[in-house]
Amino acid sequence: MFDWIAFDADDTLWENEELYRKGRETFAKMMAKYGVDHSIEHRVDELETDNIRYYGYGVMSFVLSLIEMGIKETEGQLQTEDVQRLLDLSKEMLTAEVVLMPGVEKVIKQVRKLAPLMLITKGDLLHQERKVAESGLSGYFRAVEVVSDKSPEVYAAILAKYQIQPERFLMVGNSLRSDVIPVLTIGGWAVHLADHLTWSHEDGGLEGQNQDRFLEVASIQEVGRILEDLVADQHGR
Repeated sequence: MFDWIAFDADDTLWENEELYRKGRETFAKMMAKYGVDHSIEHRVDELETDNIRYYGYGVMSFVLSLIEMGIKETEGQLQTEDVQRLLDLSKEMLTAEVVLMPGVEKVIKQVRKLAPLMLITKGDLLHQERKVAESGLSGYFRAVEVVSDKSPEVYAAILAKYQIQPERFLMVGNSLRSDVIPVLTIGGWAVHLADHLTWSHEDGGLEGQNQDRFLEVASIQEVGRILEDLVADQHGR
C-alpha cells in the first residue's frame, strides 16, 4: 500500500519539547530578578515564531530569541552573566541525552516490515544529525532528510527526489502544522500522535483538509497496530 513510511523525529521518536519548557522556566526565573512577570512566556513564543524567518528552527533560534527578549524586557539592563547563562543553556540543550519515547524501537521494527522507512526532521543540521546518530535508530531508516521547514513544497520536493507518488507515502508525527497538514495538502497519508508534547507554534486545525487519508492515535506505541490494520484492510478490498 505504501512505497515509503516517514517519521518525524523530535517529540515523535524522542523527547524534545521538554527541554524547551525547562529552558523557558529558567528564563522566567532569570527575568523575575528584573521584576518581569511570568506572562513573558507568551511573548517569548511570539518572538520566537517571528524569528523563524531569520534563524529557522532549533536551539540556537530559541536561545537567540531569549537573549533578544531579555534585552527588551530589561530595557537593555540584562547582565552579562545572564547572557552567559543563556549561552550555556544552548550548549546544555545541544548536548542533552537523546531519550526515546517508550516503545519506539519496537514500533520501528514493526513498521519497517510494511515499507522502507524515512526520517524527516527540521532544525539545525548538526544538531539533528547528532541526535539521529545517538538515538540508535539510524540503521532502521533507508533515508534521512533534515530540512529547514516542513511545507507542502518541501514534502513535494522530497517525494520527487525519491520518485514517490503522494498517495503511496505516509508521514507519522506529533505536529499538525508540520507533519500532517502539508502531507494531506499534497495528497499523502498522515498519522497524528495526539498526546505527544508539541510547541504551541505547531498546533493547527484540519479545517478545509481532506481527512480521508488522516489517522490519529494517542501515542507512538499505537502506530504499528493501526498501520498493520490499515494495510490489511486495503488488501482485503
